[in-house]
Amino acid sequence: MPNMILQLPWHARRQQRLGRLRLFHCALLFALSCSPQTLSAQADQTHPPQLSGTVVDTSGAAIAGAAVQVLGASGPVRTATYSDTNGAFVISGLPAGGYRLVVSFANFESKEIPVTIGTTGPPAPLRISLAVRSVSTTMTVSGREDSLIGIANSATQGTVGALEIQDRPILRSGEVLETVPGLIITQHAGGGKANQYFLRGFNLDHGTDIAISLDGMPLNLPSHAHGEGYADMNTVIPEFVERTDFQKGPYYAGIGNYGSAGSANVEYFKTLPQNFFTVEGGMNVYGRAAFGISQKVSSGNLLYGGEAYYDNGPWKHPDAYTKFNGLLTYSRGGRDNGFSITFRGYHGKWNSSDQIADNAVPLVGTYGTLNPTDGGNSQRYSLQAEWHRQDANSATKIMAYGFYYDLDLFSDFTYYMTDPVHGDQFEQKDRRWVAGVDVRHTIFSLWAGRRMENTFGLQVRNDWVNNGLYQTENRVRVDKTDSDTGNTLPATTQADRFTDTQVGFYVENKIQWADTFRTVATLRGDVGYADVTGLVTPANSGTATKVLPSPKLSLIFGPWSKTEFYVQGGFSFHSNDVRGATQTVEPVSADYPYPNTPVARIRLLIPTKGAEVGVRTLAVPHLQSTLSLWYLHSASELQQDGDTGGTVASQQPSNRYGVEWANYYTPLEHWAFDFDMADSRALFKSVDGDDAAPNSPGGRWVPEAVGWVIASGVTMHDVKGFFGSLRLRYFGPRNLTSDGLYRSKATALLNAEIGHQINKTLRVSVEFLNLLNRRDHDIDYAYTSQIAPTATPEFTDVFHPVEPFQVRVGLHFTFGLNR
Repeated sequence: MPNMILQLPWHARRQQRLGRLRLFHCALLFALSCSPQTLSAQADQTHPPQLSGTVVDTSGAAIAGAAVQVLGASGPVRTATYSDTNGAFVISGLPAGGYRLVVSFANFESKEIPVTIGTTGPPAPLRISLAVRSVSTTMTVSGREDSLIGIANSATQGTVGALEIQDRPILRSGEVLETVPGLIITQHAGGGKANQYFLRGFNLDHGTDIAISLDGMPLNLPSHAHGEGYADMNTVIPEFVERTDFQKGPYYAGIGNYGSAGSANVEYFKTLPQNFFTVEGGMNVYGRAAFGISQKVSSGNLLYGGEAYYDNGPWKHPDAYTKFNGLLTYSRGGRDNGFSITFRGYHGKWNSSDQIADNAVPLVGTYGTLNPTDGGNSQRYSLQAEWHRQDANSATKIMAYGFYYDLDLFSDFTYYMTDPVHGDQFEQKDRRWVAGVDVRHTIFSLWAGRRMENTFGLQVRNDWVNNGLYQTENRVRVDKTDSDTGNTLPATTQADRFTDTQVGFYVENKIQWADTFRTVATLRGDVGYADVTGLVTPANSGTATKVLPSPKLSLIFGPWSKTEFYVQGGFSFHSNDVRGATQTVEPVSADYPYPNTPVARIRLLIPTKGAEVGVRTLAVPHLQSTLSLWYLHSASELQQDGDTGGTVASQQPSNRYGVEWANYYTPLEHWAFDFDMADSRALFKSVDGDDAAPNSPGGRWVPEAVGWVIASGVTMHDVKGFFGSLRLRYFGPRNLTSDGLYRSKATALLNAEIGHQINKTLRVSVEFLNLLNRRDHDIDYAYTSQIAPTATPEFTDVFHPVEPFQVRVGLHFTFGLNR
């Protein structure tokens, strides 16, 4: 997510405004000092002063009305006050312990100071000097409780913090992204496969139109053997996540490929608040252990940790999903100037109980499988370096990365329809080396007395890929016979070696035109280049190039009464598999059993465009609320199909529109409530007969597009050492065919967690997943399959069930305060 910049009016009326603010705060403080409550507090000697000090500017002049907040060492605001006419403040009633003191005042830099209150006496009075704010300031936003008014460029841009992630029960690591309002994470196969994503009327498959990154390094894999944009969140260790920044729609300069529906950047800690060791166990032979340690090394910080994981799941044929994650980071400096180098490693292997046809349930049961040899293994090893600097005039950030990745995946979705003797299992293999760089430079300036920022960015990525599609039986590559034609389907359906290059560049301009109006205008351009060598079919070798411009504009009005309004429009894109962009002959498969079947090449980059209006308000005390109406047009749903090697039949352009409402409410210190709701519609521009039910002319519904989504919960923090969470996750029925004749049912899951902080270092927690033990589905499709060698092929609902009720217990041990 791009840095969130707070731009405030400048110079001409600054001294006048500061004078008025000081007079206002003086009057307010005088009134408060005369109130009965204040007089009573002054007379109450049961809580003597514990924190006191003076707030001044760099010249030594007192600042009246400065906000002084006391936050827990890693938690919410504990208490707050303002400095008086002499710049002085006094805070009482805090128990002994470590705190963070945050001092801020309009048009001055904020300052955060760690403080410790002992049992023997108060600390010495503090003298806190605030500098005048520079032309632009990067604001630290740590979670949904923090205000984004004056910072965010839309109502659907936000941040989720570590505490919000820690406080929710999760079944799989990818669900840390379900903190993004409106985003649903599911799974249709074994645990080691990438998640299935749903957002804004999209079944995003494994990442086609959602851009996911880890510390700015892309997780999406273009031209992947299984599916375009494949993004595997199994590489994420939840305890290391400091924050997740998200935004939706095609309006943001730094977001290119896959970002049409939305994007999310998972940011890791560079230094842990405390070292930790976690061990978990539960039903279905679930076990997990993770640790993280931060320590000073020379003038920098070293962070290292890892995770070991095992889970059988509820399946009749156990998943036996085993994974290992490792992390090593060295960092130096702070938010304004510094650098970091990070190594990550992931390895996983699993069996897979893939989706099953509805008519197979009497044969194998809800949690059974028709092919127990499905599964796979994957690994990813990355090295990433980042350097940044910022002063009053400019800011620069450079990030470079490289990684190795491979996947060997065995799947079977139609069982015996292609070959009743050998079955329909197939193998997809992807092996690649990737290198990339992301550079941006921002210049802060004034134009006609108005604050202005100009940002120039360059993003380059190159993937060197070997991948292939193979016919297999029990994970062994074999030739097969097509049941319809009798033709031989060779063991190697498709094998290619290629280079996939993507270059993006952008210029972004931000101007604060008035106190209550600012704009963000962007011109972005992207270039896609492919060089493909067909190892099986030389006729499919070749090169392809595509250039795509993407202008974007955001208008921000306000704030008035703690409320801002947003109007946005912009263009973006997603890439297609480069093999489809050079392909002239269909690979021999069940869909195309005759050799040398000609096929038209597909476009390398598919443009999208969208618009949005929204509002963000804090008018109700302690409530953060956003509402947005949005529209998104995609020029094509066309994709290269990794499951067959061919191209999916060209679909009509599509339109999507919807509404999103997100709320985060913290009425009391220890309680937080959230309620997020989204509804969307996805329609082709004309009738689509290719995705219709048998003997139907078709309709305009985009199959599997999610409609209603509700995520809601209540969280309790540290009530006499206890904490807990209760969460509802709902996504409504979906059309599975374009005519709407086949529809899924709704999925509603209730998860809970309860725990106790036994002492300063030991915490115990219990998670209850699928608390109501509902028999809903994680995902549904509708297509033709054959469940036995002698069965009749049948068009029916095909689904993957949610996991039933289960309990997991965790022990979390912390040691060594690092902040």
